[in-house]
Amino acid sequence: MKFNLVLASTSPFRQQLMQKLMLPFSCVNPDIDETPIKDETALALVKRLAEQKALAGANLIDQTSVPQLIIGSDQVALINGQIIGKPYNVDNAIAQLSSASGQAITFYTGLAVFNSANQQMISCVEPFTVHFKHLSTAQIRYYVDAEQPLYCAGSFKCEGLGIALFSRLEGDDPNSLIGLPLIKLIDLLSQHGVDVLSTAAECSIKEY
Repeated sequence: MKFNLVLASTSPFRQQLMQKLMLPFSCVNPDIDETPIKDETALALVKRLAEQKALAGANLIDQTSVPQLIIGSDQVALINGQIIGKPYNVDNAIAQLSSASGQAITFYTGLAVFNSANQQMISCVEPFTVHFKHLSTAQIRYYVDAEQPLYCAGSFKCEGLGIALFSRLEGDDPNSLIGLPLIKLIDLLSQHGVDVLSTAAECSIKEY
């Protein structure tokens, strides 16, 4: 069965990662409430939000034509047992990085793919651990001013200068740190019947 791919995200970082797969896709904005539920764990939170984003994306598209696979993703960090999301302002970003300084911080990325044809949802959570250097206040302030990572969980962009904050990265897929674990996504798409390499090859042939 042929599917259209839909990324339920307006994040330019996730869109750039999706482009690595060399498959056509569209984007929608899944406007959901991302507030954690009381006593909700980091793993439960990102899995729930990823699924809700995929479902919200499904409600924004025409499901009467070609079947769609809608991709949702969400990410948080866990610092000293506290769930940390996007900082949204400079003060919060500085506080997040100050708390992470010298520590090993685990990031959890929830990933979900919803099949509009059979209403099946497949989801998972991908962990990735970042070992932060001991950072001075001056270094943290400079970094936040330089890259303005205000809409990134953990307050950094590892694809940019943020890589200078770390002593070591630990995990299966560095793409998950940017917000979309591509290795897991390829697996979930396969479970829905889409082989990424074969489909990319077909798309490439059609372009000529």
